[in-house]
Amino acid sequence: MAQFAVIGLGRFGSTASRELMRMGHAVLGIDVSPKVVDKYADELSQAVIVDVTDRAALEELGLDNYDAVLVAIGSDFQASLLCVVHLKSLGVENLWVKATSSAEHLILNKLGVTRIVHPEEEMGIKIAQALSYPMVNDYISLGNGEFIVEIDVSENLKNVSIEEILEADASQLHVLVVKRKNKLFVKPEPDFTLNPKDVLVILGKLNVLRSIAPRLL
Repeated sequence: MAQFAVIGLGRFGSTASRELMRMGHAVLGIDVSPKVVDKYADELSQAVIVDVTDRAALEELGLDNYDAVLVAIGSDFQASLLCVVHLKSLGVENLWVKATSSAEHLILNKLGVTRIVHPEEEMGIKIAQALSYPMVNDYISLGNGEFIVEIDVSENLKNVSIEEILEADASQLHVLVVKRKNKLFVKPEPDFTLNPKDVLVILGKLNVLRSIAPRLL
């Protein structure tokens, strides 16, 4: 179990906090609003009222001992920026920060935070991908144009082998797992035959994954 602190319990911060709790982690929720803190007090490991622009108040929380800190402050970028500066000075190493514009991204990047998060933009991309490729359940970006995608096997692919789907792209794509009900087939052979409702987990470059999309319908 990891320990996370989430600063700012608006829609984004509270959703991230509750999902981390659901995954079995400990979460300290931090917000300047007593009403907001009271709302989520029973759902998080701990929730506290803190003015995060106050360095001394942040120091008392011992956030440098947490696995990661997520700054999810909403529209007040000045408060978010000051909070980040304080956290960096307090030795917080794994620091994720929400940004809402390219200007904010540029400033945060100069501060050397671990990761800059654009919730609306990332969700927009995810929705566009889902609309364009409905067979894709989920995906993870590994950077450098590489993705791991989870794909539902359609009725049209009954008794079709992995090598038939990948065709000439077989050398550029890696089928990591086939999930079939409660069974996992790790690194299946090219002649492995698929069943409808199987789930393929594939690693590859985005442009190659796009090229095989029509074969997966």
